[in-house]
Amino acid sequence: MKLKLTVLISVLMMLCISTATFAEEKKVIKMGVMQWNDLVCPSLVTKKLMEKNYGYEIEVVEFFEWGIAFATLAKGDVDLLMSQIDFAAHDYWTRYNKKLEKLSASSHGLFQGIVVPSYIPIDSIDQLNENKDKFGKKIIGIEPGAGLMRQTHQVIEAYDLDFELVDGSTAAMTAAVKSSMAKKQWFATVMWTPSWMTQAFDIKFLKDPKGIQQPSQSYYWVGRKGFAKEFPKAREIMAGVFVPLEENVKMTGYIKEGLAADKAVERWLDENQMVTERWMNLGQ
Repeated sequence: MKLKLTVLISVLMMLCISTATFAEEKKVIKMGVMQWNDLVCPSLVTKKLMEKNYGYEIEVVEFFEWGIAFATLAKGDVDLLMSQIDFAAHDYWTRYNKKLEKLSASSHGLFQGIVVPSYIPIDSIDQLNENKDKFGKKIIGIEPGAGLMRQTHQVIEAYDLDFELVDGSTAAMTAAVKSSMAKKQWFATVMWTPSWMTQAFDIKFLKDPKGIQQPSQSYYWVGRKGFAKEFPKAREIMAGVFVPLEENVKMTGYIKEGLAADKAVERWLDENQMVTERWMNLGQ
């Protein structure tokens, strides 16, 4: 009788622990999302699948700068953030990683570099100096804190380019590219793929014979310290979702066509139900 009672108590304790764990998993998750389409799309794919298939309530917190995003994550005011911590946001990862957790890879294929219009007859970075006057000795930049800007400064130094990298914003760069291409002007700027811009504009990445630019990078889910312990099921589900480069490009293309990011992701999910069902089965 005593043995039976002990077993019964053990079973009840296990059920209580299981119920408590399930309750923890049902809490709202705050997902930080950098407002660049190549990060927005796979982030929203994961969000929608977790909500639809597992009942999570995921609150999106938008960010426009890596520094603010990582500081907020490290403070614990958001739970998750998708980032390219190998290079694009490596400085911030290094600064805050003692307060963060690297959870799982979510995509791969980010490539960043210097581009020129396809109508310009040069193909390599080492050809820039000999045509510097045609480019106005300038490379159009984006936000000064971006990893791509740091990389481009390294390229300028390595190739001894007589060029100024002009700080700006992604929006300003896009406008400059559109205007310059309409006039068939010479210009050089920085860009990345996946991006709707590489589809919309007839541009080419310049070759880098010295190998200064970073190779293709992976996207990772990064969590605040303790996230994996608090949400083990969520981490397991997220680890099963991996958006290939070509599918990310497809979604950013839908946005360029005029769909809001949320609708672009819904369209992609509708078109890829067999794939997403396999992903969700991995989390069961």
